Amino acid sequence: MTDLPVTQEQMTCIICPMGCSMEVLIEHNGLDKKVLSVRDNGCPRGEQYAYKEVSHPTRTLTTTVAVRNGEVPLVPVKTSSEIPKHLLFNAMEILRRAAVEAPVECGQVILKDILGTAVSVVACSDVGKK
Repeated sequence: MTDLPVTQEQMTCIICPMGCSMEVLIEHNGLDKKVLSVRDNGCPRGEQYAYKEVSHPTRTLTTTVAVRNGEVPLVPVKTSSEIPKHLLFNAMEILRRAAVEAPVECGQVILKDILGTAVSVVACSDVGKK
């Protein structure tokens, strides 16, 4: 048995609408965490989610970006894939200050490689020019 601290945490899986409440046993080694076991997951995806969430949590960011000279002032945007969870607030600050010139097309890249993640921010809607 290890001498490293171990915690038991409740985690809700967000992979599907079931939202299984899982019990996750986690070993702590400084900043590193290791999943020792997962209980009460409804399917194998829950266990995979727990391992990923403990070791490297990521999220897809959805928000809006200002549109200059557009028919509407904002365009909905999202990251093209997930980014590390700890970067979400920094990414939001960058996008809060960003603006794009109309017209905007759905799927248009608004910002490439946000925060060095190799992930783009893309428009989710068309916005015509005023």
